[in-house]
Amino acid sequence: MAKIKEKACKICKCVYEDENSCPKCGSKEFSDTFKGKIFIANHEKSEIAKNININENGLYAIKTR
Repeated sequence: MAKIKEKACKICKCVYEDENSCPKCGSKEFSDTFKGKIFIANHEKSEIAKNININENGLYAIKTR
């Protein structure tokens, strides 16, 4: 069974799989190597989401290359 490779958008840092463009912002710029992941469950109440400028719930990379 093949492992699915995750990608991180270089623009909005959204982490996604098996798509040609980012599902959040539509960018085709992505990185296969990124450091750390964070899941934002409620962006309106999350201080972390506010600090790193995330406006939607979802899975994000902390740092992309």
